[in-house]
Amino acid sequence: MIQKLLFIGAACFLPHLSGAQEADSTEAAETESSVDTDLVEQTFQSTRIVSGHSVECLRKGVLEFRVEHRFGDLAGSNGGVQNWFGLDNSSDIRLGFEYGITNNIMIGVGRSKGNGTPYRSLLDGFGKYRILQQRKKGMPISLAVTGSMFYTYMKALPDIYAVGHFPKQEYRFSYSASLNIARKFGDLVSLALMPTMVHRNYVAADDQNTLFALGGAMRWSITQRLGIMVEYYQVFQDKGIRKANFNSLGFAVEWLTFGHNFTIYLTNARGFGETQFITNTYDNWLKGQFRIGFCIGRKFEFGQ
Repeated sequence: MIQKLLFIGAACFLPHLSGAQEADSTEAAETESSVDTDLVEQTFQSTRIVSGHSVECLRKGVLEFRVEHRFGDLAGSNGGVQNWFGLDNSSDIRLGFEYGITNNIMIGVGRSKGNGTPYRSLLDGFGKYRILQQRKKGMPISLAVTGSMFYTYMKALPDIYAVGHFPKQEYRFSYSASLNIARKFGDLVSLALMPTMVHRNYVAADDQNTLFALGGAMRWSITQRLGIMVEYYQVFQDKGIRKANFNSLGFAVEWLTFGHNFTIYLTNARGFGETQFITNTYDNWLKGQFRIGFCIGRKFEFGQ
């Protein structure tokens, strides 16, 4: 546990040694908003909410390094004091880099451990385009589209009936596409809808390759730098298949400080990425099968 924390601390502050300039996200937003004061800024404070993407994009020339970690069950049969409320275990870990090409287009790549249901050793990449941005007069919403691709390089399982057997290379790929519709109401409340399509090239015989989910989220700003969030994804899939699956539900506290974005949350989802938390959430909140997770985002602004 101590080694994990030392690694996370080093990963966040090592970039001080580079020639990149630190970017205070709030100050950057205020500087950019001076160009067009009619734009509604910071509908959400980060490019993510809890598990899913938000409508936000990184500013042009801003690089963000993200460290994300989810622990084991907080309560229930696999949690409690024996496992120090899940802190002795790791559900998933992800390291990622994201970059703003323009103020409305961004890309990102990442690597996650994978939660083993059914994948491990996952690589991911995505692109996001904010088509519309809410304005104080006129445009009532912000609208963004996100496309993601996932690839697992885990060692193929010997069981020919297992999803992880991967008889063909293309079976290791999965994809997602989402539309994010969001609106900020005054200075306090933001709401979002995230209709999402997920496709997996290879699934179990009793599963389906393509499915649809409708996500919803709310953020309440306590102060300019501190807010609380809730996020939920309702999956629309054959009820027979969904018997062992649950919908992803998360609650988070988020705050900003000097180029960092900190998010700490509780969620029943073990994995990162839409092809994990939408399709493979098997944990029940009512049985204590939820976990503490966190994300530390470190932004650097390069000369423009």
